[in-house]
Amino acid sequence: MATDLPYPTHPTGPAGGALRHAHWWQRKWVRYGALITLLALSGLVILALVREETGTEGFLVGLGLAVLPVPLLIAAFRWLDRVEPGPWRNLLFSFAWGACAAALIAIVANSFATRWIATATADPSGADTLGATVIAPVVEESAKAAAVLLVFLFRRRDFTGIVDGVVIAGVTATGFAFTENILYLGTAFGTDQLTGGSGIASVTAATFFVRIIMSPFAHPLFTVLTGIGFGIAALSGDRQRWRRVLLPLAGLLLAMGMHAMWNGSATFGPYGFFAVYAAIMVPAFGLLTWMVVWTRQRELRTVREELPAYAVAGWLTPGEPFALASMRARRLARQYARRHAGKRAAREVAQYEAYATSLAFLRHRGRRGRAGADFVVRERELLQELWRRREIARPALDHAARVTAPPWPAHGTYGVHGVHGTYGAHGTYGAHGTHGYPAQPAYPGAVPYPAYNPYRS
Repeated sequence: MATDLPYPTHPTGPAGGALRHAHWWQRKWVRYGALITLLALSGLVILALVREETGTEGFLVGLGLAVLPVPLLIAAFRWLDRVEPGPWRNLLFSFAWGACAAALIAIVANSFATRWIATATADPSGADTLGATVIAPVVEESAKAAAVLLVFLFRRRDFTGIVDGVVIAGVTATGFAFTENILYLGTAFGTDQLTGGSGIASVTAATFFVRIIMSPFAHPLFTVLTGIGFGIAALSGDRQRWRRVLLPLAGLLLAMGMHAMWNGSATFGPYGFFAVYAAIMVPAFGLLTWMVVWTRQRELRTVREELPAYAVAGWLTPGEPFALASMRARRLARQYARRHAGKRAAREVAQYEAYATSLAFLRHRGRRGRAGADFVVRERELLQELWRRREIARPALDHAARVTAPPWPAHGTYGVHGVHGTYGAHGTYGAHGTHGYPAQPAYPGAVPYPAYNPYRS
């Protein structure tokens, strides 16, 4: 039960386990520098390869057309991640890895394998088919999965569940598809330049319709299966190590299988592509979308169930768990803060919401024995972040709670896992105003907590 978990005590010294004399390769700026250099070099090489294949004019046309679905896909994945938004640096890394490193690996490996098969079999046509249906899915999905693996290993605090896996995998695949679409659209434009094709009957128009209009979600759909495997692995306990290995591998194999079926659809007859698209791709896209949205709603339910324990202890006001479990209430809180205290206050409220969500997920894992050894330390860090922002965030969240909550009885009973408390209906919160906010009359059932901080000695 949530109330059985200990609350953090006052920190008496620096966290243990820190490296006092880290080697030069363990320093953060060295790792970041190496990663940025790798991605930059990969980007330059892939840029040169694509421009050599398409020509300068074809490259510019392909770039202009390929960029169109990117903002929509990024916005969709960011929307899914709104409950506990991950840092932008993870998304930037994922997109850059997909667009640069994964694309470079795929181009080099696919070209080498296809040429080797063509030479060994003396059948260039068969080599192209085998390369598209077997080699490309294995190489491309493995290259994209590497980004998910790196975030899973080195940004473990930001990778806590299925939604995180879906977002990282989807953004990585979006970057990969962006580079691949430049190549395909640029090559199609070059073909039209040679043949004189133009208008709706051109190769460029057909390629644009298939890749940008019909199936911009294809690569993200494949790689999301890998992300789901990593996401379920992130929910596994420390003793379930086999799940941490087998589930990501299972997701990767499913991604390769669906990718292979999609690439091989053209070999199923004149209507094979449309049959696979209608019978497999669209239903799979709908099913995965439903599952991810359902998971997001489950995350909000976790927030609503776990945070009241901290309200009972005095860290949160009674209405905050309900406001933080509603995306509409969160938005209203940010708008209220911006209207009364400016943009900086709105950013503080957004950070407060993110830290509170992370706290709820951490406690949820702890109650199920899935939290790491640093549970108490991490809980203390999150509570300190909330406490520093309480004077700005609490009035805004109280306002959002009153606006969005259903009518409460005159004397509400507030209970959390067997801990019950009865609060009066006539309390006030922030009666004299704070940080530019007007005075806050309490919503029914609320009561102001005293300035309680368990960290004070």
